[in-house]
Order: sequence, then C-alpha cells, then structure tokens
Amino acid sequence: MRRGLVALLALCALAAGGAWIVSAPGAVPGGTLERLKGPGDAAAGKRVFYAAGCESCHQSAGVDDPAQLGGGRPLATPFGTFYPPNISPDKNDGIGAWSVEDFAGALLEGRTPAGQPYYPAFPYTSYTNLMPEDVRDLYAYLKTLPAVAGRPPPHALSFPFNIRRSVGLWQALFFARGPAADPHAPPQQAMERGRYLVTGPGHCGECHTPRNALGALDASRALMGAPAPDGKGKVPAITAHALKDWSEADIADALAGGFTPSGDVLGGSMTAVTRNLAQLPAADRMAIAHDLKTLGTP
Repeated sequence: MRRGLVALLALCALAAGGAWIVSAPGAVPGGTLERLKGPGDAAAGKRVFYAAGCESCHQSAGVDDPAQLGGGRPLATPFGTFYPPNISPDKNDGIGAWSVEDFAGALLEGRTPAGQPYYPAFPYTSYTNLMPEDVRDLYAYLKTLPAVAGRPPPHALSFPFNIRRSVGLWQALFFARGPAADPHAPPQQAMERGRYLVTGPGHCGECHTPRNALGALDASRALMGAPAPDGKGKVPAITAHALKDWSEADIADALAGGFTPSGDVLGGSMTAVTRNLAQLPAADRMAIAHDLKTLGTP
C-alpha cells in the first residue's frame, strides 16, 4: 500500500514536472534575432501599426486619441474579461524598458519579457506571422508615441483560466508559429502581400474564424464566420464564397470607408478595423481584397 502511494506521488511529480517543461514559452530563434538588428524605420512601423490595429485594443480607456496607448479598455470573452496592457513608451507602466527582443518575444512567441505566456486574447497567434523587420519597425514607431502612466486592472478570469502557466500548455497544443508568407513580394504577386496582411498584422481570422471549446482557432473553417468575442451576435464569413457578390474593388472600398456595396454600414468591431485600414496605402487594401476573393473558398 505504502509503495503504491509512493509510486503514485512520484508519477504525479513526474507529470507535473513534464507539464511545467512543456508549458514553458518558446524563445525567439537566433535567425529572427539577427533580422531584428538595426534602428528600425518608424515611418514603416506606422503602416504596420495601422494594419495590426494596435490602438483598437490598447488605446487608453476613456480617451479618443489613438496615440495614447495606456490600455485598460475591457475586452469581454467567454473566459472572462481581459484588460489590454499599456504599450506606450512609459518605462514603468508601458514597454519603454523593453528591448526589441522583448517586443519580438511578445508578438512572435506569445511570451512576456519575464518568460510568462500571454493569453491568446492578445492575437499573437496571428502576429507570429509578422516578418522580423516589421516587428522592428513597429517597435521603432511605438517609441515615438507619448508615454502614458498607469496600468490597467488585472484580468478578471475564472478558474482555471486565471492560472497563467496553464496557457503554456494551451500554446503547446494550439500555437503554430509563423511566418506564413512573404510581405515583400513584387506588386504583381498581390496574393502573397494580401495573404500576409490577412493572416499576419490584419489578424482577420481572430474574429472571423470559429474557435474550439478551448478558444483555439479552427483552421478547417478559416474565415467562415464565428460568434462575436463578446457573445453579442455573430461575425460574418469573409471567404470567397461569402463574398461572391462583391468585387475586389467593393471589398477595398468597404475597408476604407466602412460601407458595403448596398450602402449598409460595417458596424461593431469593424468600425475600428476600417478606421485603421483607411490609413494604409490603397494597394494594401486591394491586396487584402484580392486574397479574400481568391482564397478561403469552402
């Protein structure tokens, strides 16, 4: 009896140790670190900033200025309420003390500078497809924005979702690291540029793709529509089939102006999306439209 108990405890300890190892976030690969070197281009980073919609989540609560990135606006999900962090250059409360390697670790590997996994409410599952040069340029741009003091409240999550280390196990099961496409393709290869914008900085699938019970994207139903993250209504499908009556120009115009071909308004979270995408070059919106019209047909 005693031997059986000792064996059971040893087995539990072994399992716990294995889970601890498996749940450890990954490190930024050496090749990626090499590509992060250099001062970064803040002007190019501004383009990434709007493609990624950073202000949509990180804009300071109660403020209309997209340059104020103090975070704190509640993000309701089936797992609880998240409060996006301060990503302003403030050295105490924001990312002012982060290195570009720390920043890349967050976007590409889903981990904090201290080595803890991020909850996937932060769409690093898409940002992992960012090219290192874009990460470096975005970092340079964020450094030009105003420092904002103050930290948002802690996430309000129920058990077991409030155990951050358990997210490491989630990452081991569901987090597929990028990158997936070449953002620097020649202009005639619009599909490659569009695919990069859709799957990387634009993170379209984070809202338009359904998830499983543990919150992981169902790649087999990519862009086929999903319940709204806050549980209010549904996010529509944006596959080629769903958009069969839209031309590429219709899609590009909607992304810039927020209106459908029939004159309806793209409301809800798309208000922020179109506000951001309107800041991109027209060629980027056309590349997104081309991708949506040529890929993703169920």
